[in-house]
Amino acid sequence: MSKTNRNVIDIAGAARKLLGFQSLRPGQHDAIQSLLEGRDTVLVQPTGSGKSAVYQIAGALLEGATVIVSPLIALQKDQADAIEASRLEATAVVNSTLSASEQREVLDRIEQGKVQYIFLAPEQLRKPETIERLRAANVSLIAIDEAHCISQWGHDFRPDYLGLCQVIEALDHPLVLAMTATASREVRGEIIERLGLQNPRVFVHGFDRPNISLRVDLFSNKDEKCASLLRRVEFAEKPGIVYVSTHKHAEDIAADLQRMGVDALCYHGGLKAKQREEIQNKFMNGEVPVIVATNAFGMGVDKPDIRFVFHADVSDSLDAYYQEIGRAGRDGEEAEAVLFYRPQDISAQQFKTGPAHVDSEGLESVYNTLIAMRGPMTRDEIVLETGINARKLVGLLHRLEETEAIRHLDNGDYEATSSRPLSQVIEAAAENQKFQKDLRKQRLQKMQSYAEWRSCRREYLLRYFGDDYAGPCGNCDRCEELRLMPKAA
Repeated sequence: MSKTNRNVIDIAGAARKLLGFQSLRPGQHDAIQSLLEGRDTVLVQPTGSGKSAVYQIAGALLEGATVIVSPLIALQKDQADAIEASRLEATAVVNSTLSASEQREVLDRIEQGKVQYIFLAPEQLRKPETIERLRAANVSLIAIDEAHCISQWGHDFRPDYLGLCQVIEALDHPLVLAMTATASREVRGEIIERLGLQNPRVFVHGFDRPNISLRVDLFSNKDEKCASLLRRVEFAEKPGIVYVSTHKHAEDIAADLQRMGVDALCYHGGLKAKQREEIQNKFMNGEVPVIVATNAFGMGVDKPDIRFVFHADVSDSLDAYYQEIGRAGRDGEEAEAVLFYRPQDISAQQFKTGPAHVDSEGLESVYNTLIAMRGPMTRDEIVLETGINARKLVGLLHRLEETEAIRHLDNGDYEATSSRPLSQVIEAAAENQKFQKDLRKQRLQKMQSYAEWRSCRREYLLRYFGDDYAGPCGNCDRCEELRLMPKAA
């Protein structure tokens, strides 16, 4: 399709014909038009606002295949099934749930041009064979979901995303659509830089959720804070989510609620995958009205009738906090978001930001072991070879992966990427750790400012995300206090 033809396309008509949409939501038309005009595009919209429709429609109107990069295997399947159920072209999903022979079969179809929409996890794109097959498929658009994962400023950094810039270049820089549900100015800037986007257009829509009331309840005593939280959950309209910062806190609060007669379950990364899946399904199906969870719960969760999101602990950033409270009230009905806050909570979170210095001895042991192996190793093999306990090893592997000294393969193994001098690797890890520690401190300062803000809370949040919102909103505790204050004579 020529550029001239792209500009005269009836996008709304295409949306009706292809997806049955009577109208497009704010931001969708602009983003599709931007892509059809040949511009890299960043789209920031809340979950559930229809970001997937942008790449579906644009992909149908552009010549060539569309690659969708998504970290969530379950979400890949859901989106692929939705496309198959529409009037769009064939889809394929390539991820670790497929056997080697199944992956080869799918890649053959991709290379032969029989697939229009290709769903891939970011780690799949590290494989040279995958890149070669995609080059043959004439990729015209790469849509990157959860694009904030490439940002170290963001709250959900994933090293796998760092290689996407090289993938884009290897495919001769097709159009790029970077999508995320939450991204401050700093995160948007890092997305653009790290993906190597060329003169992109940036669209930010839908951050204001006026149906969610915002409040911060201030406490000086830890026990009073906990008691207040439990009472609020007991009498709140349900279903709802309580976010906490540790596994133990999730278990303790869920147990306290159960003793009070509230049907609640805890969810955290320490549970087995099958347990987490069962708990999430019970919540989504309405069998359990309250989930007490760490930030491990949420990505890919789209339950429209959540009536409250309470935070027993401060989130480590405003980006994370806003994404978490944004899970409430997606049906448009009234919902509430309450942060239960003690000023001491900030210093407690700062303490969790990790040590100031890297574990040079541990990094040396793991790196030298992988170099000596000259091939992939499982995590268990590294534990046996180094004598480092499994929990500590996770952090060391993460540090080495961030420096790109090692890589995490799709099958879960690890291997060294080069034989860089150990001193360079440790220096890079130390610089990266200091950088991340400073970033975490800055993010917590923003969170503290929100908690202690004395004017409209919605205005503070939306301005942080680049929205020129002018309060008062009339639906936060600060606006309520101002309304109740006697007017000056």
